[in-house]
Amino acid sequence: MPLDDTQRRGGRGEGPAPAKNVLGGTLLPCSVVPLTGFFRDGCCNTGPHDLGLHVVCAQVTAEFLDFSRARGNDLSTPMPEYGFAGLKPGDRWCLCAARWEEARLANVAPPVLLEATHVAALAVVALDHLKAHALDA
Repeated sequence: MPLDDTQRRGGRGEGPAPAKNVLGGTLLPCSVVPLTGFFRDGCCNTGPHDLGLHVVCAQVTAEFLDFSRARGNDLSTPMPEYGFAGLKPGDRWCLCAARWEEARLANVAPPVLLEATHVAALAVVALDHLKAHALDA
């Protein structure tokens, strides 16, 4: 019989284990202003419904915002009907891992915060590439 979550934690009855970052530590928040994350919890958490894998915590640049807009994802235009004020250079945001990798290949990848980037990013992006763009290395 498989173990339930409480049994996996030694019977302590605590919540689920905290998410891990790409360095193996506890996932830190990315941004609360603007409020980011697939779950809008300020962290680059992921789950089965996050098909875009929004797990790379990046500090967006003007070049990246232009690149993303040209690829069909305008992150800088406000959309008040969704409570989205639009991003400006310097804002931190949980990006799709594949979009960050695409931007890296185009030489416009924004810098990342490793401690706030979910370990799931490593399924798409090499750790060495993230480290080469790290703000917190």
